[in-house]
Amino acid sequence: MQEEEEILSVEQAEELYERKTFTIDKGQEPVRIDKWLQMRIEGATRNKIQQNIEAGFLTVNGKTVKSNYKIKPGDELILMSFVNPEHTILKKENIPLNIVYEDDAILIINKPADMVVHPGVGNFSGTLLNGIAYYLEQQHPGLDEETLPRYGLVHRIDKNTTGLLVLAKTSAAAAHLAKQFFNHTVKRNYVALVWGDMEEAEGTVTGHIARHRQFRKMFDVYPDGETGKHAITHYKVLERFNYVTLVQCVLETGRTHQIRVHMKHIGHTLFNDWEYGGDRILKGTIYTKYKQFVENCFEICPRCALHAKTLGFIHPVTGKEMFFEAPLPDDMQQVIDKWRNYISHKKE
Repeated sequence: MQEEEEILSVEQAEELYERKTFTIDKGQEPVRIDKWLQMRIEGATRNKIQQNIEAGFLTVNGKTVKSNYKIKPGDELILMSFVNPEHTILKKENIPLNIVYEDDAILIINKPADMVVHPGVGNFSGTLLNGIAYYLEQQHPGLDEETLPRYGLVHRIDKNTTGLLVLAKTSAAAAHLAKQFFNHTVKRNYVALVWGDMEEAEGTVTGHIARHRQFRKMFDVYPDGETGKHAITHYKVLERFNYVTLVQCVLETGRTHQIRVHMKHIGHTLFNDWEYGGDRILKGTIYTKYKQFVENCFEICPRCALHAKTLGFIHPVTGKEMFFEAPLPDDMQQVIDKWRNYISHKKE
């Protein structure tokens, strides 16, 4: 039996699923697929595997199967499952949610700044997922993570990034959406304010991303491709303000901090991104009036100026293409207006 694991870890990707790929040996005897998988996946229970199969998280030769399917030599198995290195009991909390759209299969949330998406070290409550768990439990009393792993969470955005997230309300919808994210077919456009006047009107940044070798909470670009995960970001200039530039970023892949790291890599750190040095004046002459203007902007938008503006995907039930757009939050809009006004006065 040949086995290959392609893992998207919480540390390395916005997507929160891993994919395990198996190729069945030539001499394999016919065995129920749920039993075969249980023997090969550490800690897996027969019941859990059957739930994943029923939800559509397993394909054999590109097609979904039943738990009683008997494997054959040469079969190609792909199993997707949630990556959860920090197992915690999720506390359900009544947290206000900005729900953009909802039906029986999906939820679209416009996440505010300063909200962590899911619990982790130092953030066991007050996260978006705590609120989602409470909200869904009101609709389906008794709903838990056995029924709907991580309450349908299939991707995430950073704590201080605002914008759109899609969550599944059923395991089948979660499987469908997870595959779309894994195959990079989900359309995601971000708006960012970055330091500097970008030379090109548009371009593409390609570079593997992995944890910074010295600062473990940060990430870095490794152009040689030998370290990290493959990452591609397309960008386009929306508006120029001499010292900063408003850009649109389109993700082809979804690595943690991808836009922030890629923009810094090409010399355009995100405005007020303190983790990557954007919370100081990187462009422009430092004189009192200008310095005070920038500091005022930092106060208005006390976070990394990044917003997940659009989200497009195939609906897991209807098969129709869905597209959502969230307007810029007030903090970013105010700062953009201030820069626009500042530059217009300098031209006079």
